[in-house]
Amino acid sequence: MGDAGPDTSLCPFGRPMRDAHFLFAPTYTPLNHGSFGTYPKPVQNRFREVQALSEARPDTFVRYEYPKMLDESRSAMAEFLGVPVDEVVFVPNATTAINVVLRSLRYEKGDVVLHLSTVYAAIEKTIQYLIETTDVDNVNLAVNYPIDDHVLVLRFETAINAAKLGGKKVKIAIFDTISSMPGVRVPWERLVEVCKREGVLSMVDGAHGAGHIELGLATARPDFFTSNCHNEKSSFEMLFEFVATIDVSPYLCIEEALKFRREVCGGEENIMAYCESISNEAGRRIAEILGTDVMENSEKTLTRCAMTNVRLPLTIGNGPCEIPEKDTIPVAIWMTEILANKHDIYLPAIIHAGAFWTRLSGQIYLEMGDFVKGAEILKTLCMRAKNGEYLEGGKSNDSL
Repeated sequence: MGDAGPDTSLCPFGRPMRDAHFLFAPTYTPLNHGSFGTYPKPVQNRFREVQALSEARPDTFVRYEYPKMLDESRSAMAEFLGVPVDEVVFVPNATTAINVVLRSLRYEKGDVVLHLSTVYAAIEKTIQYLIETTDVDNVNLAVNYPIDDHVLVLRFETAINAAKLGGKKVKIAIFDTISSMPGVRVPWERLVEVCKREGVLSMVDGAHGAGHIELGLATARPDFFTSNCHNEKSSFEMLFEFVATIDVSPYLCIEEALKFRREVCGGEENIMAYCESISNEAGRRIAEILGTDVMENSEKTLTRCAMTNVRLPLTIGNGPCEIPEKDTIPVAIWMTEILANKHDIYLPAIIHAGAFWTRLSGQIYLEMGDFVKGAEILKTLCMRAKNGEYLEGGKSNDSL
């Protein structure tokens, strides 16, 4: 028998997917799923069902029904990740998980926490708190993208050895699967290998990991991994089962979410392929419109995910049409707010390694026209920024 062809029962990605299964306002163009995304309608329905169950019989639900339902969700997520169910627990977010790990460790004089300079800001604040309240210190490994994976891994290993030579010990190292700002694929598997070899605990921040890239946790086996769940000791799971009266409904929507990804979207490979492809293609198209380039290294690994960073045509300096160093953050904020408030588009402008960038996120509900629309307005805003309009709060020509 020949190839049966594509499954026509699946909803096409792009605008058809958005219109059929998502809840966005008609004029809203969300190009930043990496920060604040949304869920499809079937998951919202399940979310409301669970809330209704809780309100119908509060005590019975919290004490008896919820633990069983939670175990079912944990089992579904464990199967999805390919790890033992007794190593999976749910927490409100990745930052909470990393706080749990960092604050549970005992630190002695000479211990240090190693992290990349691109670590999520909230985690950096936790590290600073630990420095102020315990004997631990930190090593902040500067990373300016683009950088080749082998260079990053070498610098990481060198930082661990430098700490040893200085009479210190790297207790734990924190790094991302995909960093937040800029949004690039990090060679986290190779960093885990270094940690194992050097006797360092590995804490992988996979906030952008699960459902985004192939993880292979069963092979990589970091000490701690967090996304919407994280790996811990089996005795640890009970600490997260009963969390009093906060709304835990999202934990019980896992099976419905995985069902949507499987039955409506055609499975993980289909989703990942589309999201990475549209992200990469959109990055190249936006770079053409802006007359700039995409953030990439010589190994072509930074964009092996559904995030792409494109340089904005703005120069930091004190010359004509340049942006003074002191105004870089105000300009980024001004551009992002104009896009959001005047054009109903969210596409963030960021500063990294002395340049302006925008980070875009590919998603199943987006298509090329969405990104082109954002790029054309962004190009106009860059021209306005060069003319100093941001100094006036962007009040002139905001109808553009």
